[in-house]
Amino acid sequence: MDAILSGAELVFNLQTLAVILAAAAFGMFVGAIPGLTATMAVALLVPVTYFMAPIPAIAAMVTTAAVTIFAGDIPGAYLRIPGTPSSAAYVDEAYAFSQRGKASECLGIALVCSVTGGIIGTLVLIFVAPSLAEFALNFSAFEYFWLALLGLSCAVFISPGSHLKAVLSLCIGLSLATVGLDSTTGSPRFTFGVTDLMGGVNFIPVMIGLFAIAEVMRFTAKPADTQAVTVKDTGSVFGEVKPSLRKYWKSVLRGSGTGSLIGVLPGAGSDIAAWVSYAVSRKFSRTPEKFGSGHSEGIVETSSSNNAAVSGSWVPALVFGIPGDTITAVVIGVLYMKGMNPGPAIFMEGGSMVYALFMVFIIANLVMLPVGYVAIRLGKGFVATPTRIVMPIVLAFCIVGAYSINNSTVDVMLMLGAGVAAYGLGRAGFPAAPIILGLVLGGMLEKSFMSAMIRSNGDLLAFFSRPISASLGALVIMIWLLPSLIRLTRWATAYRHRVNA
Repeated sequence: MDAILSGAELVFNLQTLAVILAAAAFGMFVGAIPGLTATMAVALLVPVTYFMAPIPAIAAMVTTAAVTIFAGDIPGAYLRIPGTPSSAAYVDEAYAFSQRGKASECLGIALVCSVTGGIIGTLVLIFVAPSLAEFALNFSAFEYFWLALLGLSCAVFISPGSHLKAVLSLCIGLSLATVGLDSTTGSPRFTFGVTDLMGGVNFIPVMIGLFAIAEVMRFTAKPADTQAVTVKDTGSVFGEVKPSLRKYWKSVLRGSGTGSLIGVLPGAGSDIAAWVSYAVSRKFSRTPEKFGSGHSEGIVETSSSNNAAVSGSWVPALVFGIPGDTITAVVIGVLYMKGMNPGPAIFMEGGSMVYALFMVFIIANLVMLPVGYVAIRLGKGFVATPTRIVMPIVLAFCIVGAYSINNSTVDVMLMLGAGVAAYGLGRAGFPAAPIILGLVLGGMLEKSFMSAMIRSNGDLLAFFSRPISASLGALVIMIWLLPSLIRLTRWATAYRHRVNA
């Protein structure tokens, strides 16, 4: 009890609460700008934390990460441009809401579910962190290979339209992932003498190009009399929250659980959690045909999963010092700098600091409600701005965001090239989302496969030799075969009806 009270004193003071509020506003601003990710927002705060006490410093990073993930939904709903990669999984769903005049209602649902998922993920962190982290440590290259394939499979099956076109888009992303140094031999591939490509194709400029630049080009290509933003936002922010939560409360729990589990897996993070949760939601839905047309079920589950994964990624970071995602990779350095060395000892020796950290997680998610509400209301004014003013501003932010990553003009060229390609592919009916997921997961897929093959001396059956690996492999193969089995079942049913007739 003394440790809990001491931890409360570290959190509930004017300095820490002011830092949390300022970090929430900063995260909301960064997340709403296409291309500026939660990782970038947290990294920008590192120099500032040198001048802070340990708890305010960690509070700033926790709050910024949580709020930025939600804020990425705002430009996705209003402009069909995801602010962060984790928002790309359901950007079409959110934008369909706004086309029906319900952007605020969509964002209100996402806001409340993000807070709920974040708190559930925090409870997972508090109560079952050691056991979940121990489970994640059992993952080897075999399991990560199947996990990457699972994410790639989800990208194909949740894409609207032709699955064949989704597969081809996915192959484009996987091809981009091969650029750079070979993960096994270290030799350069497809760099064409460009030094900046030795580290590979950065997915952030490509993501900005695929979604933001392509959207700017689509607006520009419209006739002058149709270039106005057509969103009619007549709903209230929390108008549909209660009925949606009452109807889809199981989806909230399932999304929060999925996000927490995926967040625990080192390197997975909220991006993969969003894709998997959206696919799971569509799979178990009683009305899967409504997905893509502005259906709240997908928003409920995926937005819950997003922030649950943010909290879940802290499990391996705190318990074993293994970063759960790129955000916690940055934060681990700050923890060491502040004397809070990650590892099992932090729970035995941290005392009040650990309890203070848990309280910070809960407060950071709760503060999203008022800050997010204000951001949603201000978003209406942004949408009401004439397109001829909005789109140049979006383009300027995109260029600055792409350049600021590595201070490289090559990233700007990649962004523009991806935008032009996405515009042409979109006119031909090819989805853009599988491209970015193939680029993000391609490196993990290749590295895991090569490591597993070296470890097993080229034996492919080794991918089924471990219980977890075999389970994941069976799940992936089942997903692949499911469409064929469904078609075969329908054909057999129709054939029996014809015979009986």
